Amino acid sequence: MAVYTVGQVNKYIKNILTQDYILRSISIQGEVSNCKYHSLGHVYFSLKDETGSIPAVMFKSDVDNNLKFKLENGQSVVIGGSISVYERDGRYQLYAKTIKLQGVGSLYEQFERLKYQLNEEGLFDPDNRKPIPKYPKTVGIVTAKTGAAIQDIMNVARRRNPYVQLILYPAKVQGEGAAETIVKGIQTLDAMNLDTIIIGRGGGSMEELWAFNEEPVVRAIYAAKTPIISGVGHEVDITLSDYAADLRAPTPSAACELAIPDMSNTLIQLRSVERAIFNCMDNKLALAKSRISQLDMRLNSQNPILRLEQQKQYLADCYDAISRAMRQKFEYANNRYQLLLARLNGASPTAKLVGGFGYAEANGHPIEDVRTVKAGDSLELTVKSGLIRATVEDVIVKEIV
Repeated sequence: MAVYTVGQVNKYIKNILTQDYILRSISIQGEVSNCKYHSLGHVYFSLKDETGSIPAVMFKSDVDNNLKFKLENGQSVVIGGSISVYERDGRYQLYAKTIKLQGVGSLYEQFERLKYQLNEEGLFDPDNRKPIPKYPKTVGIVTAKTGAAIQDIMNVARRRNPYVQLILYPAKVQGEGAAETIVKGIQTLDAMNLDTIIIGRGGGSMEELWAFNEEPVVRAIYAAKTPIISGVGHEVDITLSDYAADLRAPTPSAACELAIPDMSNTLIQLRSVERAIFNCMDNKLALAKSRISQLDMRLNSQNPILRLEQQKQYLADCYDAISRAMRQKFEYANNRYQLLLARLNGASPTAKLVGGFGYAEANGHPIEDVRTVKAGDSLELTVKSGLIRATVEDVIVKEIV
């Protein structure tokens, strides 16, 4: 018996499978599991049903050319491709060329195809989204006139700001003709120059929400001049309207909350702004008063009346200073005078004419020597109290020791 290597056996089995007419081009139905996107762009997964599973792979080139939606676990699909052996591991696997969603999956495939198309056209470009007005006065609503959605929106609007005017365009949101009425509602409200438009409905299956995936609805949202908030279904529900809208909300109630600000929060903000304004005004007034005081001081310093008063005061101070200086000089001069007078009196011969002393003159000349006087000369004797005139009778010379 011949002995073969593992590689030879795997190659032989691969040749058998690749030559099989059915396995060479086959379509298989099943559910996706263990789905993984490789960094190189390949997709690895398993295709299973209630009886078993087959490993599968879709290479990047086929992903780029043939896969128009994201492959995820749990999707029911029909795969076209071939079955062969991966020689390294010695296991057979399905090499997928095309993948199509089945049943509800066909809607999903249509969803992904239209999403891809519209995205390529730029309808979902975030740069084209319009800002939602912060303080709207009028808000349009495109939804059914009965049902939970409109009631929830009205309740939220009444609670947050009862002064905002709500304008309802009653639209059919499910079934045949729904897309046409939604488009008409968007166009009608858009022509009314409202602040914001809300479109939406309550939750449901993909089929029930399908009107909001219709191409005319998406294009009407994109073409509207009025900012649009999409609130379709529940939080887990995503529609093409959500992608095209200027803002997406998880529910109709949430859409209303995004469209209409809470007046209580607005009042708190206004009070805060008011306090900030008053504080700013107080600070500016304080600065202005300080500036006025400085200018007033500068003005007063240049006031001619005040300067005249200051000069008068300065003149009075100078007068007082001069007066004090003159008094001091006068007192000094007077003291000097009295001192000199005292010294002069001390040197004056008449100042000594006290106690019987006198001053004698003969013939108008002071008597310095009695020998200069002779009998019969006229004498004048000056004493303290007056002058005595007399005639000399005799002259007696005495030697004074």
